[in-house]
Amino acid sequence: MQQTHRKPRFKLALCVLLSTVLCLFAQAGRAHEIRPAISDVLVEQDRLQVFLVLTLEPLIAGIDLQGLDNTDNAPEAESYDTLRALDAPALDEAFRTAWPEIRETFLLQAGDTPLTPEIRRLEIPEPGDLGLPRDSRLLIAADLPPDDTPVTVGWEAQNGPLVVRQREGGPDAYSALLENGDVSIPLPRTGTATETALQVFSRFIVQGFQHIIPKGLDHILFVLGLFFFSLHMRPLLVQITAFTVAHTVTLALAALGIVSIPASVVEPLIAASIVFVALENVLRPQLGALRSAVVFTFGLLHGLGFASVLGALGGGQSHFLARLIGFNIGVEIGQLTVIAVAWLTVGYWFGRKPWYRARIAVPASLVIAAVGAFWFVERII
Repeated sequence: MQQTHRKPRFKLALCVLLSTVLCLFAQAGRAHEIRPAISDVLVEQDRLQVFLVLTLEPLIAGIDLQGLDNTDNAPEAESYDTLRALDAPALDEAFRTAWPEIRETFLLQAGDTPLTPEIRRLEIPEPGDLGLPRDSRLLIAADLPPDDTPVTVGWEAQNGPLVVRQREGGPDAYSALLENGDVSIPLPRTGTATETALQVFSRFIVQGFQHIIPKGLDHILFVLGLFFFSLHMRPLLVQITAFTVAHTVTLALAALGIVSIPASVVEPLIAASIVFVALENVLRPQLGALRSAVVFTFGLLHGLGFASVLGALGGGQSHFLARLIGFNIGVEIGQLTVIAVAWLTVGYWFGRKPWYRARIAVPASLVIAAVGAFWFVERII
């Protein structure tokens, strides 16, 4: 009777696991999110100015960037590619034509009064590598009502993530990464909006978690690779500790501008490390120096992958430390959540079965290796 219950449970858990991994494969070409636009906001007594560094093409094409990893996956991908190849004057004309609709997606208010921005300056570089986003510089401005109401800045979720930084506010001025249509805290017309270190710390715990679940698809696969290496506590703790120390170091160094490596180098190496870890689960499941070194190396790459966001936020040293520590704690909570779900789904039920490695750990590792190999080839090409 017990035997009849084991097989359905086993098949159900294995189907859930493989379906999850295959969904990740189907949905992710590049596992990192689309780069946020960066805005420097200058609030004066009678005028708001917003200096933006952004890619214009998705806005003109009408792409919904919320939750999107790669513009190739958007229905408007062909339109985006056409716009990406335009020279600077042609793209300038296309943007100004679409501007009446685009500016409606900006969420600018003084108190309860909506603001209508106008283009003051637009600088567009000529097209370079068509496989990379083109960063343009846009200055928009709006007149403020004759009162002293503070200003909030943001844009709709379809435009993707937005970094908002208060300009000329000193080293501890407000800066934040806004997503899902959020807006900034109220920015006063005189003086500087500030957040306490505790507020920043709390916010970045959430953002660190979100960079693993649901955004960090390649990092989820890597953590699952660690899980299927061994269910014993010591090997898992050694690997997670190596990963944590490494990504903390490079996240800090890269965010401060001390270390900089192009994403075109980092992302294929991340994919290659997934393949290595997964295949080692199959071919040589031993906790040796090489295994620990690979995990440590992936941690270094992981830190580099997220440093651009922390670096773009700027801010004073005290807030930087709050962001760094909060973000890392969020990442760790995300990793532990992945491991907990895997253990409750598979490890708890089947981890002590004699056939666990042959029927679950090895097949799952092979699927993870295949996904990593696909990402590696795609990112090289």
